[in-house]
Amino acid sequence: MLRIIGREARNREHKALRAMFEARKRVFVDLLKWDLPVLAGRYEVDQFDDGNAVYLIVTDEEANHLASARLLATTRPALLDSLYHELVHGPVPRGPDVCEITRFCLSPGIGARLRRKARDALLVGLAQYALDHGIRTYTGVAEVSWFEQIRRFGWACCSLGAPRSEGSRLLTALRIAIDDTTIPRLALNGVSADAQPRALPAQAA
Repeated sequence: MLRIIGREARNREHKALRAMFEARKRVFVDLLKWDLPVLAGRYEVDQFDDGNAVYLIVTDEEANHLASARLLATTRPALLDSLYHELVHGPVPRGPDVCEITRFCLSPGIGARLRRKARDALLVGLAQYALDHGIRTYTGVAEVSWFEQIRRFGWACCSLGAPRSEGSRLLTALRIAIDDTTIPRLALNGVSADAQPRALPAQAA
């Protein structure tokens, strides 16, 4: 199930949100060793997890987390312009049709088959969300190895500047163009639209 959670759905979807924040802590803090704030020893939550964030969360029927991503509007401060603007050559892309993907997270320990299905559901869900909401561009920050994998998925993706090192990580800022060919291109690269679970109605961000 793909859950799209904005401001109005937070109370109703609190179980899925808690599961997502717990998964983010396991992946980004425990596994990848990122230096990020942790709430109550269990939840990875930062300053951008406010009422303006929109979450796409793939869960099972019991709201257990499988995959997720956070979307930040670029008409207000977001992660790229606030913390990683030096990765961008020129102005940081902003506007009502530009949205930033952050915290792309796949749950560990769920098995390769379910993990692949959840990943594909999230990728197709992100593309469909953009098409449904007038988003023409996604931006983000990724390790270079993940950036190369994103391009292999079939996204129309390019770097916004030269990669830079942050500790042991080599990071790059990226732009993904979204249009009516995005989902067919994903399918051609093995990310099938058929893998997308039925999405719940989008809530206001």
